[in-house]
Amino acid sequence: MFASLLTNFTQWNYLISSPIWLALAIFQIWMLIDAIRRREWFWAVFIFIFPLLNAVLYFFLVYRASASSATHGFELPGAQSRKRIKELQAQIHHLDNAYHHFQLGDVYFQRGKLAEAEKCYRAALERDATDLDTRAHLGQCLVRLNRPAEARPLLESVMHEKPDHDYGHTMMALAETLTALGETDHALQYWQHITQNHSYPRAKVQLAELYLARNQPDLAQAELKDVVSDDQHAPAFQRKRDRVWVRRAKNLMRKLN
Repeated sequence: MFASLLTNFTQWNYLISSPIWLALAIFQIWMLIDAIRRREWFWAVFIFIFPLLNAVLYFFLVYRASASSATHGFELPGAQSRKRIKELQAQIHHLDNAYHHFQLGDVYFQRGKLAEAEKCYRAALERDATDLDTRAHLGQCLVRLNRPAEARPLLESVMHEKPDHDYGHTMMALAETLTALGETDHALQYWQHITQNHSYPRAKVQLAELYLARNQPDLAQAELKDVVSDDQHAPAFQRKRDRVWVRRAKNLMRKLN
């Protein structure tokens, strides 16, 4: 027995000191933690029981499939965005067209650099004032810069030409704009229209907040329950995207109860 224990100890000592084993162990722990964070419980159990094979399968079937284009594989977050910024800046230098200014604005918008995004969108509009996407995205940018009065005419002009622009996201931005301007009755109509045609948590939560402000808790609770219920069955990438609204819905439900 002592000899067996000594042999096992020697093997474990070798494995721990082996760079390959350490790399595999780190990879498996990384995939296990990622599965838990995404609430992929099925995968988490199988990675724990049969680590190597299932960690590799999880990496290709879940991790890479749900990763955004800015973070493929083991690339550092933001590296692809920085590369894309340089590419677009070079294209603007040589071509200087509206489309490249617009795309660069979107990259900055996604990274939270709203002042830079605004400059790019305005540069795009100087070159093509008729583009719906540019007007809509500039309007959304201005809303987030707490300048709803400037955002309103841009968003309304897009809505007039294409009411369901960006699959309802432009309408949501206009509803947020009207709420910020104190026109809650008008905003309520937009939120109701959006939630009848889409299941966006962003819309349902803000509609619920307006219901609560109007002392209509039953209507608010119905919207909040939908948000929490839908989240339980949503894919991992959607849960990650909407988690701020789901958390807000749960907080409001606790206050109601």
